[in-house]
This record gives sequence, structure tokens and C-alpha cells, in this order.
Amino acid sequence: MLTIVTTLAMLAAIVTPQWLLGPARRTGLRTVEEPEVTSSLVLDSQDPQVYVPTLGIYNRCTKIHDIDHVFTDSCAPYITGGFSMDTNDFPHFWKAALVFLSIGLALMVFTVVTSLLGCCIRAIARKSIFTISGTVQAVAGLFFILGLLMYPAGWGTRRVQLVCGERTDAFTIGDCTLGWAFYLAVGSTLVTFLCSVLSVQAEISTSSDKVQDEILDGKNLICLL
Repeated sequence: MLTIVTTLAMLAAIVTPQWLLGPARRTGLRTVEEPEVTSSLVLDSQDPQVYVPTLGIYNRCTKIHDIDHVFTDSCAPYITGGFSMDTNDFPHFWKAALVFLSIGLALMVFTVVTSLLGCCIRAIARKSIFTISGTVQAVAGLFFILGLLMYPAGWGTRRVQLVCGERTDAFTIGDCTLGWAFYLAVGSTLVTFLCSVLSVQAEISTSSDKVQDEILDGKNLICLL
């Protein structure tokens, strides 16, 4: 169950554009620079022109208005040319982060399958299914770490500076703050390694003499304490 929850949490983090939160601004303006104006705008949640832009790995959220002055939130991928986009529009570091996180997520999906199979079988090709799952989860965690390191390395590009200000650079967040999706990805990475440790512990527990005796007695459902 923990493996399933961790996989879904990482998937939610990747597809959510809440990794970077920019300063409040009005629609059509770059930022709200005056401190006293910023405070009043942030507190005035009913003002349809005030919004907080966000950036994810491959998507973003902003507010747009049409000729009738109707303001609507727009959250969508900004990738138009795939991985061939210019690095200022889609940083190479973010491309690498997306690849690493996707590989790690794919590995975690594999361990979800093996965790479900573990209810019925204990070995694949004479290898313990728990050991296989734990090893794959550890590798997935390493890919997640690489992806998380690549993301802040791409903060110095033009796309990020338009949201976070000119002071933004690699590993320097400028006027932005980290969003909940980034912290969710970090938490999912830590729990991934916890799943790996628990998989190894599951192998030790299911291979104990007590469990073997229970199996020889004909029991199919065995509770380990």
C-alpha cells in the first residue's frame, strides 16, 4: 500500500505546475513591485486581476483575459516543440529532470505490480520478489534524486526569470517560493527509500522459520508481528 501511495504521490507532483510560485501580479503587468500595493493585492482575493503565476517542470499556470475583460486561469504545458525547444524556453536541465523522474516513476509502477504479485508468489526466476522490489525501488529513488537536483539547476533561464525576477539564477530562487509539488516530490523520494528498506524486511520476515512452519501446517494467510 505504501508503494502504491508513493507512486501516485510522485505522479501528482510531476504533473502539477506548483513547483515554483511567483510573486503576486496583475493581469497584463509583470509584477506588483510596491510593498504596500503587494500586500493589499494579496489580501484582496476577490480581485479577478490578481494572481500568482506558477511553474512546473513542463507546465505553468497564469491568468489571461479576453477582449470582454473576462479573467480566467490557464494551466497548461508550455512545451510546443518537444525536447528540441530552446533552452531559454525549456531548460535542458528540466528536460533531464523530466526524463529522470519519468524513469523513476516507471520503475515504481513496476514495483507496484510486484507488490501486488507478492500476495500470491514469493519468487521470480528464483529470485525473491521482495528483494527484486527493494532493489528496483532503491534505483528509482536515485533517479528521483537526480531529477530533483536537475530542476533548480535550470532556474537561471529566461522562462524562470520572467516569473521570479532578474535575480534568479541556478539554485537561486529569486522572488519565487517553492510550491507544494516540489515538497511532495521530495517526500515521495524519501518514502521510496523507506519502501526499499521495508521490502528487504519483508524478505527477512517471510523467510523466517516461524513462517515456514506455518506454511507446512497448511496456512495460506499468515500474520507477521
